[in-house]
Amino acid sequence: MKKLYAAAFLFLIGINMKAQESDFPKNEAKLNIANTIAIASVEVGYERFIGFNQSVDVEFLINDRINYHSEKGSRKFNTNSIKLGYNYYFGKETAGSGIYANPFVKYRFGDFEQEVSNVMLETDMNAFMVGLGAGYKWNFGDKFVLGPYVSIARNFSDEVKERFSAIEFHGGFSVGYRF
Repeated sequence: MKKLYAAAFLFLIGINMKAQESDFPKNEAKLNIANTIAIASVEVGYERFIGFNQSVDVEFLINDRINYHSEKGSRKFNTNSIKLGYNYYFGKETAGSGIYANPFVKYRFGDFEQEVSNVMLETDMNAFMVGLGAGYKWNFGDKFVLGPYVSIARNFSDEVKERFSAIEFHGGFSVGYRF
């Protein structure tokens, strides 16, 4: 009889934990406000939670600039990117909060133009990248979230590596809404 009570107790705890795990918004729309202000790059994203501390995200980067290169003089980026990542949150109090790790893949497409000695040089910026990011996210009432993040990635385009570095750094400050 004691085994039956113990099994029932564990079953009820499991149901309660499952209910707590599913009682949070599963979707998040976000914007990297820092890069929008600093370099006129628009980064919008969507995150879908697949567990209390796990999510999959997709981001679109419009006017994506490699390692924050400026467009001074005659330099012009015509580049956009799409990024697909997995987030693992280490926070335990609220869903999708605290420190997180973010392995990802990214594809950039477009070109870079620069005038050198009155000749316009164009670099094909199409590149596949693999990277790792980390950040911190504050969750306010399971509705509003914000936090800083950084990432490092390796691009696999020979043409981009000739003109720029093969290693790319990125960062920002994300503001989001959960629903």
